[in-house]
Amino acid sequence: MKLRPKKSLSQNYLTDENISGNIVIAFDIKPDDNILEIGAGHGALTKYITHKTKNLTAIEIDTNNCRILKENFPEINIINKDFLKLEFLSLLNNESRGLLRRFTPRNLRVIGNIPYNITSEIIFKIVDNRHVIKDAQLMIQEEVAQRIASKPGSKQYGIPSVLLQAFSETELRFKVSRNCFYPKPNVDSRIIYFDFTKSIENEITDTDFFKRFVKAAFSSRRKTLRNSLKTLNLELSKADFDFSRRAESLSVGEFIKLSNLFCSLN
Repeated sequence: MKLRPKKSLSQNYLTDENISGNIVIAFDIKPDDNILEIGAGHGALTKYITHKTKNLTAIEIDTNNCRILKENFPEINIINKDFLKLEFLSLLNNESRGLLRRFTPRNLRVIGNIPYNITSEIIFKIVDNRHVIKDAQLMIQEEVAQRIASKPGSKQYGIPSVLLQAFSETELRFKVSRNCFYPKPNVDSRIIYFDFTKSIENEITDTDFFKRFVKAAFSSRRKTLRNSLKTLNLELSKADFDFSRRAESLSVGEFIKLSNLFCSLN
């Protein structure tokens, strides 16, 4: 018996079987792939994933949903935990069950229908663990997906755009109507794909400084870079660059070059 969605957990269950199947098809899962599913819910995606691989671990915060998953998919590894509190290292070292017994670097693939209220937190947790994650395909709000994939000069272009396009190759996939969920949300969704094996991160001298630099640059969108970067106490005069520009006008490559320059000066 399926249970009523919990508002406190931002639960919107995917009910369209065709969409569920197409999401899994788009992820192109191979039999030996190690899959981590975030927020498995009642198993809308899970049942299609198990047709592709048996190496599946599902992370689900709702205890009642975990019971349903265990009844319907006894062969998979189910972890009753908040994904944001998941320690990847301990997960990878746990060889008792499931997909991660055969773990090698960049061998983990992540898929999930992400709760709207913690979309950014989940995405950045995945990014922070990109050294063990090969790629990720997520269903998120259409607006957030467009923001991530946006280009310089766009009002949507910001911190997520720069960081995710630097640390992964990002691809917008198909749109999912709000009518495909219960309860029906107020917005449409989009499938977005991140390939961490095709990033330009190797061009960045110091990723921690790069992240601080990007966040400072966008700290006030109306300000020029000369003003927004003041918090970093950088010697802007040593760079041959027009700091009267605003952050949204810089390409990802320009952010990397400036970050590398100031990193070398410190």
